[in-house]
Amino acid sequence: MRDYLLTLCVTAAVTYLLTGPVRKFAIVTGAMPEIRARDVHREPTPRLGGIAMFFGLCAGLLVADHLTNLNSVFERSNEPRALLSGAALIWLIGVLDDKFEIDALIKLGAQMIAAGVMVVQGLTILWLPIPGIGTVALTQWQGTLLTVALVVITINAVNFVDGLDGLAAGMVCIAAAAFFLYAYRIWYGYTIEAAAPATLFAAILMGMCLGFLPHNMHPARIFMGDSGSMLIGLVLAASAISVTGQVDPDALKLFEGGTREATHAALPVFIPLLLPLTIIAIPVADLLLAIVRRTWNGKSPFAADRGHLHHRLLEIGHSHSRAVLIMYFWSALIAFGVVAYSVHSASMWIVLGIVALSAIGLVLLLLPRFTPRAPRWAEAFVPPRYRRRKRVETVPSAVTYEGEVPEERVQVPAGVNGATAIGARSRFPERRKAGTRG
Repeated sequence: MRDYLLTLCVTAAVTYLLTGPVRKFAIVTGAMPEIRARDVHREPTPRLGGIAMFFGLCAGLLVADHLTNLNSVFERSNEPRALLSGAALIWLIGVLDDKFEIDALIKLGAQMIAAGVMVVQGLTILWLPIPGIGTVALTQWQGTLLTVALVVITINAVNFVDGLDGLAAGMVCIAAAAFFLYAYRIWYGYTIEAAAPATLFAAILMGMCLGFLPHNMHPARIFMGDSGSMLIGLVLAASAISVTGQVDPDALKLFEGGTREATHAALPVFIPLLLPLTIIAIPVADLLLAIVRRTWNGKSPFAADRGHLHHRLLEIGHSHSRAVLIMYFWSALIAFGVVAYSVHSASMWIVLGIVALSAIGLVLLLLPRFTPRAPRWAEAFVPPRYRRRKRVETVPSAVTYEGEVPEERVQVPAGVNGATAIGARSRFPERRKAGTRG
């Protein structure tokens, strides 16, 4: 665990430190597209954040290769090299798209090629464990098609959800944390070395997201762009593929006793193996709804719109930050709920806890205008929007004239980068020039 934490910290540090220079590079090169109709930000923001994330990935793999306990992952498996090859290809396509706006079909073809590159180097699904039946071997073509489909779906699911500041990075970080716990349990608890690459990939993915989030939280100073969203989607898919079909269920000793007992014992482990997309259930649901919605309206499935889940949260009255936190909450509930159920499926407390947290999430979802107020002793530790409002006294102008109403100075809250959301950058209305009476 210490080596995994060191790899995570190095990846996060490299990503964080490189994001600032990458932001300046994006501004110089003009990677600041104009605001589109579906965007929610008010000012042009540089992209290319995926450059810092890619170098963070490289740093994490390099450090892990020189650690004693993790070096065996590179010696016994070719999966880290396969991941780096596919990531480099998809990252390059994403950088070009952030700068020149590549066609959607070209990006789809590049995603399939990147998945094929990983398959050729051994990162593929070899078999599927099915409860009650056992291990089902896949042919080469079946494994290739299933691997490519999983990679493409995961990449586009993450890309579709990247619509608010900090949303995609935070949700993928939550998914990676849940998957790390699951893969680490298989690797350490069952002493199965085949799960070590998936554990390493999940730790590096957490570091990439944690290092980028401070620059990407609202108001974002830089966007990850397609170079970042497709990259973290590929790494997340590689983690799922590495543990799905690579870990032999027979090594877990689940098929002991009768058929019913064996199936019940294997079900908690098969849930994450057969359905790795449950950890990104929210992005996948958003992807499927977007395809159905656009096809129903006679549009291309790749045509962008403002019908995503995060857009709907904003429409019903949630603020930007609250919409992001709600999406975080549901992602964490699903991801960690599945992992907890895989550990203790017979515990009723887990089910009751998930139900209670779901009820709390629904209350927060249906009360968009409710803002909790912190007690006065805690106001210094919370953001200003959670503090009690203070009475603002009007300040009359220095000189008033007979019959003239005193002028009030009303402070206008500042918006992104000091600009106000409803007018000029000045915090106070313009005063009359001296000597004029209007």
